Amino acid sequence: MPKKKKLPAAKTKAAKAKAAKAKLAKKWHLYVLLCKDGTLYCGITNDLERRISQHNAGKGARYTRGRGPVSLRRSWPQKNKSAALRAEYSFKKLSRPCKEMYLAA
Repeated sequence: MPKKKKLPAAKTKAAKAKAAKAKLAKKWHLYVLLCKDGTLYCGITNDLERRISQHNAGKGARYTRGRGPVSLRRSWPQKNKSAALRAEYSFKKLSRPCKEMYLAA
């Protein structure tokens, strides 16, 4: 007779709480970079330092690959990924003068 496979134990409350806390620890950010050619790049990330170093190493977005090195103009923490995506979409719809006013505020 074949042996029955053991099912994995259900997560305990403590394990679930720890996983939820770890998930919350990574805050999402909307960030704006200034490229060396004077253009702006807007994006979102949950690890800002890592993402900026990727852009500067040429491993980031295709737009910034030939325009590095980049410098961080400003970043804003967001509630979650969904909020960050909405904020990015809204920022990208603005004209350049409006973006500059938004960055100066």
